[in-house]
Amino acid sequence: MNLSPAAPGARIVAFGEYQPSNVVTNADLAERVDTSDEWIQSRVGIRERRIAGPDDTVISMAATAGGKALAAGGVDPGDIDLVIVATCTKTDQIPNAAASVAARLGISAPGAFDVNAACAGFCYALNLASDAVRGGSARSVLVIGSEKLSEWVDWTDRSTCVIFADGAGAVVVTAADTPGIGPVVWGSSGERADRIYLRENKYLFQEGQAVFRWTTTELHSVALKALERAGVAPSELTAFVPHQANLRIIEAIARKLQAPQAIIARDIVTAGNTSSASVPLALSRMAERGELPSGSTVLTLGFGAGLTYAAQVLQIP
Repeated sequence: MNLSPAAPGARIVAFGEYQPSNVVTNADLAERVDTSDEWIQSRVGIRERRIAGPDDTVISMAATAGGKALAAGGVDPGDIDLVIVATCTKTDQIPNAAASVAARLGISAPGAFDVNAACAGFCYALNLASDAVRGGSARSVLVIGSEKLSEWVDWTDRSTCVIFADGAGAVVVTAADTPGIGPVVWGSSGERADRIYLRENKYLFQEGQAVFRWTTTELHSVALKALERAGVAPSELTAFVPHQANLRIIEAIARKLQAPQAIIARDIVTAGNTSSASVPLALSRMAERGELPSGSTVLTLGFGAGLTYAAQVLQIP
C-alpha cells in the first residue's frame, strides 16, 4: 500500500476576510427595540455590527474571504486540494457550502466539506486542516468560517438582536518543515447543549447568565492547556484571539491567562458576534493593522453552542 508522504508540520500562510457594507449601530437598534447604546455596551461591549444584505449568503461571503486569502498568499487555486467551511447558519443542509465555494474560486475537484461546531467551528476546522496536511491527505487547505446569523435572529428580542452579526474569515494552510499550528485542545459539554439553541426552530436563543458563567469559570483552563501542549509560556504570547462572543467574557478569560503583554482581540466592538467567522475575522484584521508581525505567537480559543470549545497556538506567517 502506497501512502501520500506526510508533512513535518502545517502552517497558515495567508488571511482573508469579508464583512457586509451595512453597518448597524446601537442607536439603530434602539429605534427597533427597548435598548440603548449604554445598555448594549455595558453588557456585551458592542458599538456596531455588520449585517448582510439580500445578496450576501454564507457561500458568497465565504468565497470572497477565501479568494482574498488565496490572493494574499499568492496561492493558485489549482494548488488547493481541500476546502473546509465552518458554519452553523446555512439555511439548507444540502449541498454543502464548501464544494460551492470551491467552484466559485476555480478550485478543481478538491475534497470539500462543512463543519458545524457553532462558534468553535473555525478552530475545529483549522485543526482538521492541520491534521490532513501532516497526515498526507492534503498539501494546501482553504479554511473558512462564514456566518449569516441575521437570518436566525428575532429582531424583536433585545437579548439576542444586539449581539449577532454576519461575515466571513479565511486562512490558507500549507505543508511546512516546522509546525506552525499547535496541538488542539478541544471538547464538549453536551449535557448543557440546551443553553444555546434555536427557539421555534428559527430563532437563536441562549441562557446568557449560564453561558457567561461557563465561559468565565471553565475556559481559561482550556486555553492554558493549549499553551502547555504547544510548549509556549503565557509570557511568550504576542496575542490572544478568542471567539468574539462578549467583551466582558473576552476580558475575563484574558485576565486569567496572566499574559499582560499579549494584544487582546476586541473585534466584537465593531463587528459583533459572528460565530465561527469571528476568530479568522479578528486574525485577518489584526494582521492587516500590523499588530501580528511575522513569527508572532497567537493563542486562539473558540467556544459556543453544543457546548463545544477548542484552543490552539498559531505562528503568524
